[in-house]
Amino acid sequence: MNHPLQEYFSALDRLKKNQPINLPKRTKITNDAVSLEAGRSKGSIKKSRSMFASLILDIEQAAAEQFKRSNQESEKLERAKQSATQYRLELEAALERELSLLYELYEIKKQLAQITGANVLPIRPEGKCQHST
Repeated sequence: MNHPLQEYFSALDRLKKNQPINLPKRTKITNDAVSLEAGRSKGSIKKSRSMFASLILDIEQAAAEQFKRSNQESEKLERAKQSATQYRLELEAALERELSLLYELYEIKKQLAQITGANVLPIRPEGKCQHST
């Protein structure tokens, strides 16, 4: 393989590995991106030149693989968002149940206080500390 093509193939490898030198990371793999990463001008890879045929095929395959990976990442992100939404809904339902039970407990304590004649509802039992071992 001659030297100029080697530079293009090296540039393509760097883009595939997401370790470009001349372009930002996550750059979409295209003929122009490979040209720029190789330090050449945009459009220097031409389909009409037979010397670029194998390079163009490799670029197309790499672009298809990059697109497939990007779709998989998007699907993974969407699943994570759905899970987060589901967990949030479950948390809200649990908090609603707890609040309902606290209200019910308060009402029962109020009724008990009316029956026993007590004016004050104790928050904690007298003489007990919650932090005791």
